[in-house]
Amino acid sequence: MNGPDPLEVRLWSAGGSTSRGDADRPRKPRAARGPLDRLRRGLAILAVVFVGAVLGFRFVGGYDWFEAVWMVVITISSVGYGERSAASPAVQVLMICVILLGITSAAYVGGGLVQMLLEGELARVLEQRRTSRGIEELSEHVVVCGFGRIGQILAADLHQRRQAFVIIDIDAEKFAAAERRDYLFLTGDATEDAMLLAAGIKRAKTLVSVLPSDAANVFITLTARNLNPNLTIIARAEHRTTERKLIQAGANRVVLPAVIGARRVERLITRPSKADLVERVTESSFQDFQLDEFSVAERRRLAGVTVEATEAQRRHRLLVVAVRRSDGSMVFNPDANHTIQSGDVVIVMGRAEDIDRFRRETA
Repeated sequence: MNGPDPLEVRLWSAGGSTSRGDADRPRKPRAARGPLDRLRRGLAILAVVFVGAVLGFRFVGGYDWFEAVWMVVITISSVGYGERSAASPAVQVLMICVILLGITSAAYVGGGLVQMLLEGELARVLEQRRTSRGIEELSEHVVVCGFGRIGQILAADLHQRRQAFVIIDIDAEKFAAAERRDYLFLTGDATEDAMLLAAGIKRAKTLVSVLPSDAANVFITLTARNLNPNLTIIARAEHRTTERKLIQAGANRVVLPAVIGARRVERLITRPSKADLVERVTESSFQDFQLDEFSVAERRRLAGVTVEATEAQRRHRLLVVAVRRSDGSMVFNPDANHTIQSGDVVIVMGRAEDIDRFRRETA
């Protein structure tokens, strides 16, 4: 008898069932209150005290609105009224309450501001605002969920390819590493709608979920697919049984690192020369030869012409490796008379400078 699905077990332990509802999402431990939260809470308390004091002076003391505000300001600022007060006992009691509460909340806010400055929280807030402005300017970018080992390698490759991307990770300690590389980074839970929306998911072309948890990758896939039906989603899976669930959740492609690693080892054992060639061509740091693709929909000049007419080999010294048709079928090593259609994708191999020249001339 087969054992329980590891993903279903994790889903059950995380939320009680495998439902898609928000109540079934993994529960996260309550984060410790930081200086920014303390500052916000202090400002909220100060605002409540200020409004309450103004109302008190207005209706208890009989002051008009302007005088009530004036009384609150000079009270909280500790300006004082002299040794004796001509106010009624009720008003004096109100003044005492305003002084105590006002000074306390003001000190609380001041302490939070000092803590922010000392801990560098203010710099992080400003950096997050800069990041938000940078994300708002992006379109057709990639959203990378997870900045672990796979996420860091992926981000480095995308950066080298000059592909715009945004990283989401719940671990705030990874922010510094991303900042040093000038990556756009958001700290938060990628399974939440608000976080994906902040990353510009509706303007993105691709989402990659490479978290180590299969359950989290399924949740992210479900959420992203609901937010952007046209999004290309690539998800990581640790177990083969998760692959089907990710496809059902809306993933276009599923990557199993263990399977890819095992097949690469097998090629190194049985076909080492082929493995060396594939590794050299696909390695982002190897610039002599590269594999690249061209969407015919974006390059109208390639539509309706033969492979020979593109002059990819004669003029640009490029090898047309394959043509991917619009229905998903692949034509490997097409002959010279093969006609390229408007919905095809042409895959070529050659030197980086030759590929760039071919891209410019067919744009």
